[in-house]
Amino acid sequence: IRVDMSEYMEKHSVSKIIGSPPGYVGFGEGGQLSEQIRRHPYSVLLFDEIEKAHPDVFNILLQVLDDGHITDSNGRKVDFKNTVIIMTSNAGANRIIAPKHLGFSMDDTDKAKTHERMKKGVMEEVKQIFRPEFLNRIDETIVFAVLTKEEVKKIAKLFMDELRARLLSEHQITLKITSGAMDLLADKGYDENYGARPLRRIIQNEIEDVLADKILEGTLTNGQTMTIGKKDKKLTFSVKEN
Repeated sequence: IRVDMSEYMEKHSVSKIIGSPPGYVGFGEGGQLSEQIRRHPYSVLLFDEIEKAHPDVFNILLQVLDDGHITDSNGRKVDFKNTVIIMTSNAGANRIIAPKHLGFSMDDTDKAKTHERMKKGVMEEVKQIFRPEFLNRIDETIVFAVLTKEEVKKIAKLFMDELRARLLSEHQITLKITSGAMDLLADKGYDENYGARPLRRIIQNEIEDVLADKILEGTLTNGQTMTIGKKDKKLTFSVKEN
C-alpha cells in the first residue's frame, strides 16, 4: 500500500487516514488508509516523502508506531501489528552527493569513511526536521548511498525489461537490446546527484518516443522484432520480421 504524503499537507487531511468526523461529508465511510489496513492487515505500507505531512498527521502516526493501532471515525479499532511500515524522506538529500577527489581514486576504506560522514550529516538534518518522539519510535533508519554507474546499468535493464514486456503484450513486438546499447544508456543516464531519474528520461526520449513514432508510421508492426544497438555513441534501431 503506497501513500503519497504530499497529499497530506493540510490539517484536514487527517480525515483521509481515520475518516471524517460526524456532521462532515464522508462520515461513516471510514478513512482511506484505515479501511485498507482493516481489510488487508498483512500488508507493507509505504509512506512516501514523509516529511511533507502535516504535524497533525504525525500525531496519528505516533499512535500507530507506539500502540500498533488507531481508532477510526466510526469507533472501530484498526490493528497495524501485522503491517510493515516503511517511510521514505528526502531529508538531508543535499548531503548525499559523492565528494570530489582531485586526481585520486578512493579505495573501499575511503568509501566507507565517506559514507559514514555523509550518513552523520544526513541524520543531523533528519533530527532537525522530525521530532524526537517520532524518531524514537522508528526501529531502523537506512541512509542510501549515491548510485554507482554499475547500479544504474542494472536499473536500466529493469526499465528495458518492463518496456519489452509492454511491447510484447500490447503490440506483439519483440524488443532486443545489445550490451553496447545498454552501456550507452547507463552512461547517458548516470548522474550522481539525481539518481535514476535522468535514466528514465533518457529511455523515454531516446527509445520510447522513437518506438512510438515507428508504430504510428507503420514501420514497426505486430509480429516484428526491433533490435536496439550502438554506433558512434548513438543508438541504432533495426527492424526485422520474426
